[in-house]
Amino acid sequence: MTVTPEPQQVRRHRPPAVPLRAGGRRGRRWDERVAEGFLFLAAASSVLIAGGIGGVLLYEASLFFRHVSIVEFLTHTQWTPLLADAHYGVLPLVCGTLVTTVVAVLVALPVGLVSAVWLSEYASVHVREAIKPALELLSAVPTVVFGYFALLFVTPLLQKVWPDLPGFNMLSAGLVIGIMVVPYVASLSEDAMRAVPRGIREASYALGATRFHTAWRVVLPAALSGVLAAGILTVSRAVGETMIVAIAAGMQPNLTLNPTQPAATMTAYIVQVSLGDLPHDSIGYQSIFAVGLLLLLITLVLNVVGHWIQRRYRESY
Repeated sequence: MTVTPEPQQVRRHRPPAVPLRAGGRRGRRWDERVAEGFLFLAAASSVLIAGGIGGVLLYEASLFFRHVSIVEFLTHTQWTPLLADAHYGVLPLVCGTLVTTVVAVLVALPVGLVSAVWLSEYASVHVREAIKPALELLSAVPTVVFGYFALLFVTPLLQKVWPDLPGFNMLSAGLVIGIMVVPYVASLSEDAMRAVPRGIREASYALGATRFHTAWRVVLPAALSGVLAAGILTVSRAVGETMIVAIAAGMQPNLTLNPTQPAATMTAYIVQVSLGDLPHDSIGYQSIFAVGLLLLLITLVLNVVGHWIQRRYRESY
């Protein structure tokens, strides 16, 4: 009977362990603490700045609401704080802001989304690398230039279609705001669609789907969270736009939902009063803080709703 010897275990050669120096470990720990401290200060500074802005608005708005009731401010239909017969109903400013924002969103979302789909699914790499930076460069144009573009080019062009269109109107301002925020929608949506794994596209093609169906029925729903974020950012940017509406929409508080009429927005009114000669302790000057506080709350609600929609969609998938 032959006994088979057991194979000897092969000993792997391991390099000798190099002992760590206490000074090097302490140096790394000190560097990490310094880096963590700077990161914490950077994160806390944004919170402190936002809190400071909110605190100033609350304090100044409380001085305004000592003289004007909140009910009158939110429900009255006349806004004439600079006249002798003063009325403090913010609804005309809210309507002007709403109309210009809706016009801008109706322009920016379709154009930006189609541009994002084309850049992500149809354009070649070289074309995308050339067009996307040029598209993002559009957001670097000063808003004053867009304002005079709306007043001196878009409005005369629209007056050829509607001869009765006033020189100042919300339609031209909203159209130009929509053009201005197209890069936000296109760039963010394209980034979200490019983040969709390649395997999802290949699985769709393997099932016989065309490029069009893959883009709109597979890739776009998979990137819907990022697209929604782009839409919320677009709405917030349109709500907070100042110079375009101040130049092209006019400074007349007008309670109307007709975009062909002139109107004043909340941001345009803040610019109008800030450039005036009103005393700082007057009610007219304090009214800009009340309007600014309302604008801040609207933007905050939009961001909270957008965050909730994103979480809801991610949980469902």
